Amino acid sequence: MTGKEGVAGKEGVASEAGKVGLAGRARAVRGFVGRIWLAVLLLALWEAAARAAGDLYFPPPTEIASTARELWWSGPASRLFLSDKALDDFGPSLTHLLAGWAIAAAVGIAAGVAIGLSRVLFELLDPVLQLGRAIPPPTLIPFFLVVFGLGTEMQVATIVFGAVWPVLLNTVEGVRGVEPLYLDTARAFGFGRATRILRVVLPAAAPRTAAGLRVALGFALILMVIAELMGAGGGIGAHLNDAERGFLPTELWAGIALLGLIGYLLNGVFLLVERRLIGHHRERQD
Repeated sequence: MTGKEGVAGKEGVASEAGKVGLAGRARAVRGFVGRIWLAVLLLALWEAAARAAGDLYFPPPTEIASTARELWWSGPASRLFLSDKALDDFGPSLTHLLAGWAIAAAVGIAAGVAIGLSRVLFELLDPVLQLGRAIPPPTLIPFFLVVFGLGTEMQVATIVFGAVWPVLLNTVEGVRGVEPLYLDTARAFGFGRATRILRVVLPAAAPRTAAGLRVALGFALILMVIAELMGAGGGIGAHLNDAERGFLPTELWAGIALLGLIGYLLNGVFLLVERRLIGHHRERQD
């Protein structure tokens, strides 16, 4: 091969790579537009309808966004523009949410593995689990108030009770669905019980467990708000209470929009982590 042919070949490869890169970016843009166009359309219709109605209780999205910026994102750039109120509201709420979700995840996975691996435990406890999952967590808030008092413990307990069930039940089903051949092979290689759980059972059950964790994250956000509405001294729920008592509907809508944004971001982060950790496992199953 001459020098000119080598240069031409490299230019051809670079040209093809450039085309592939452009095609990938075009697909990404089309996918983004395809996901966001409906939201933009709904916001535009909401804006037009709210301005036409002129109703105090039905503010347009632009006013809600402006109020949210003034409340939570009017701080210095060194704090990512977070205001003092943002720190007061976000800190307690996210701490309760993530702490409750983490405890529910740990308890649900540990108990789910134990129950899923034992036929006796499953047959004994399944009716109890089905009964427990059917109890609406908000109905236990008065009980938690008596036991823990009004504070962080009550709020975290409410979140844990509601969020544990999807993790627990999905983990049980995931563990029970592990191929017996995998476990027999692990035993043949001399793996101990703990090693079989860590290297065979948990990875095989990971897709079901991840699905339960994702549902539990949504439950945790809902229960966080419900618990804080019961009279918390801080947090987003307390902001909603203050806005309602102060007859500030735009601030109330700003809090509702903030909760939706937090839920969207948490779900997006969870999906990103899930794809990184067990995406290859899902692809092999498909």
